[in-house]
Amino acid sequence: MNKVPDATEAEPHNDTMQPLVAHLVELRDRLLRAVLAILVAFICLFPFANEIYTFVSQPLRELLPEGSSMIATEVASPFLTPFKLTLVVAVFAAIPYILFQVWAFVAPGMYRKEKRLAFPLLASSVVLFYAGAAFAYFVVFPLIFAFFTSVGPSDITVMTDINRYLDFVLKLFFAFGIAFEIPIAAIILILTGATTPEKLAKKRPWIIVGCFIAGMLLTPPDVISQSLLALPMWLLFELGIIFGRLLQRRSSQAGAPP
Repeated sequence: MNKVPDATEAEPHNDTMQPLVAHLVELRDRLLRAVLAILVAFICLFPFANEIYTFVSQPLRELLPEGSSMIATEVASPFLTPFKLTLVVAVFAAIPYILFQVWAFVAPGMYRKEKRLAFPLLASSVVLFYAGAAFAYFVVFPLIFAFFTSVGPSDITVMTDINRYLDFVLKLFFAFGIAFEIPIAAIILILTGATTPEKLAKKRPWIIVGCFIAGMLLTPPDVISQSLLALPMWLLFELGIIFGRLLQRRSSQAGAPP
């Protein structure tokens, strides 16, 4: 005769499954909040979609020859291009809230020491990403667009398509935003014990070569934009080594016996 399992025997299994279900529910809720934040930001920004595109295209429009302008080569481009840009700007604007949701989900499982380290790194990564995008807009765009609009034949009129321009600048925004995260990556590698500041310093020649290779792959095929990405990456790498040494020294002093 088969033995009917007692209800008390199933309780351990239910106890182990309940935290997993609770975590999945919390993850779903936080993902929905992040998506809702992007949606709210998009709804608020969409009435100004044309003004946002005008602002983003200003570095090129200021350098166009007299009588030249940007054009739309597709029927839906005048609507879809500002729409796409506004959606990207909404994601940019919601990044702090999205990362807050990530932090709120991960933080309960972290030690106090890890929290003290992770929160400043998370906040710094947001600031550095915005700084990279701002550097691209205010420094890189005027230089490379001045170069592009001045090297062509004199009998050719520059008339850039609005959709192609948007794809171009978004690529540079993300490239410079990610490149400015190098100090965070270096600090994490040092603090986790994956490497040391001395080892990173010894690999400096290879890092410099890697920065220029990354600049070659992530930017248009001109020396100006490649150098403007590679040189800040190198300087940020050096900055990451400096802060990594300081944090490593502070961590060793805090862990030393009195």
